Amino acid sequence: MHPNLRTFLDLLSRENEITTIEVEVDPFLEVAEIHRRVIERGGPALLFKRVKGSRFPVVTNLFGTKRRIDLAFGPKPEAIVRELVEVAESLLPPRPSELWKHRSLGLEVLKLGTRNTSRSPVTQVRDQPARLNQLPVLTTWQEDGGPFITLPLVYTENPVTKKHNLGIYRMQVYDAQTTGLHWQIQKGGGFHYTEAERLGLSLPVTVFLGGPPALILAAIAPLPEDVPELVLASLLAGEKLKLTKNPLGGPHRLAAEAEFALVGKAPPHKRRPEGPFGDHYGYYSLQHEYPVFEVDAVFHRRDAIYPATVVGKPRQEDFFIGDYLQQLLSPLFPLVMPGVRDLWTYGETGFHSLCAAVVQERYGREALVSGFRILGEGQLSLTKFLLLTDTPQDLHDFPRLLEHVLARFNPETDLFIFANVSMDTLDYTSGKVNEGSKAIMLGLGEARRELPRELRGELPSGLSAAEVFCAGCLVVQGRSYAEDAEQAARLAKDPAFARWPLVVLHDDASVARSNKDFLWSTWTRFEPASDIYAAETKVVRHHLTYTGPIVIDARTKPGFPKELIVRDDISKLVDRRWREYFPQDL
Repeated sequence: MHPNLRTFLDLLSRENEITTIEVEVDPFLEVAEIHRRVIERGGPALLFKRVKGSRFPVVTNLFGTKRRIDLAFGPKPEAIVRELVEVAESLLPPRPSELWKHRSLGLEVLKLGTRNTSRSPVTQVRDQPARLNQLPVLTTWQEDGGPFITLPLVYTENPVTKKHNLGIYRMQVYDAQTTGLHWQIQKGGGFHYTEAERLGLSLPVTVFLGGPPALILAAIAPLPEDVPELVLASLLAGEKLKLTKNPLGGPHRLAAEAEFALVGKAPPHKRRPEGPFGDHYGYYSLQHEYPVFEVDAVFHRRDAIYPATVVGKPRQEDFFIGDYLQQLLSPLFPLVMPGVRDLWTYGETGFHSLCAAVVQERYGREALVSGFRILGEGQLSLTKFLLLTDTPQDLHDFPRLLEHVLARFNPETDLFIFANVSMDTLDYTSGKVNEGSKAIMLGLGEARRELPRELRGELPSGLSAAEVFCAGCLVVQGRSYAEDAEQAARLAKDPAFARWPLVVLHDDASVARSNKDFLWSTWTRFEPASDIYAAETKVVRHHLTYTGPIVIDARTKPGFPKELIVRDDISKLVDRRWREYFPQDL
């Protein structure tokens, strides 16, 4: 579709989907705040021509609306995925008529993969030794540990099998030749590094910045381990990905059409503090030890453009990318997870915090088979809370889905909480890193109750407000957790809430007025094993059975990372300069 970033930018220009900012801007906080405000307005991609301290322009917000994603990839990738699924289901056993019907797919398959080329714009300039301090690397939040490369396409190969991984792992720039590598659990590059470290070897690492939009998206895609991202990139692009030899003679080829290529290694047993970083959950992820990337050289185009993104409280650019990838890959779910008919993760919760699925229930409790399959599949295994139903639903309409589940939910048999399991590295609700709990809630079969839609009577003592999020789900505003840590447990036993299957305790009940705010402030602030309560809990046949209501304590707990809030002076600076950035407004 687009062989490089330039052709995509040209299209965005023709479609009035990009705005050029001519005045000088600061990569320290200012660019990020401009970006966030434009995202909030549903505005265009941004090309910053003059960035303080660097000769390279910066482009952001490439994929920050559904329309720009459509311009980047068009309908063809989704059509190919759907046909691949149809072929897989219809060609067993192969029949001549079916083979002929899908003959065009064979031509598309021939376009998948990579090809070598000697024409490589990315190698036009070599900086050796590396000079990362000349790149316009953004600092996006004031308490970040430093500037971070936010759209790095990190390429590694398993030192034993040589299978590759391409992923986006944020990179804190320490100095001109060194960055961090934020390899979380469940990340392919991290698995490669662990294997290299076991062998006492440095792991070769190559990082691309820019290139075909398909390459960027493939790096973000949550593919199963050892499924090659470069094949997905070629599928999205509609052609083989062009690679060229590394002029330094390293083991990795370079993406010929990239804007930059950083070439180096990650030495074994070397760590440095990385973070804090204002992350896509809407909070700071804290400082921890991570591997180090030693950059030997930087290759780039003569007129290279530095691509970046900004993350923070949803919805940011990654929200639109995540939704597109789910839509693209969703036809594959029934193939890799039989029994799963539909599945959706919610970007408003950081994706991993909440997932919902429509599954088969052909015999009693079959839904749990699919639930366990989901929690064992790639990055879906990091899901914190899983809602399951056996009736087709529009999973995008969360209030209606939750009503459907709550009308069918039996607290004695349909809530499972699993403690002492792995957890998304960026989720701090357990008070630990990479450890926490998960929950599955079932809502199957026919409705078993009429859901309440209003609260009758007076609020119990200690509550200052109550609002209905949807039928069956009441949001109440209580004391702070520091003042009254046991309030949620008492509320679960209060007869005022006996009719409600689900009550959520918040610091501010007004979050119930917005689906986006409710999803974010609830699922990013509670951990199942610590923060779910019931009127009564009993052990029956080694299973915890609950008597409703179920109460979720979603108040902010002491020690929880800070919420991302723009520094006041930066907000005022962007207010003052807005007409300089956008003389004609957006």
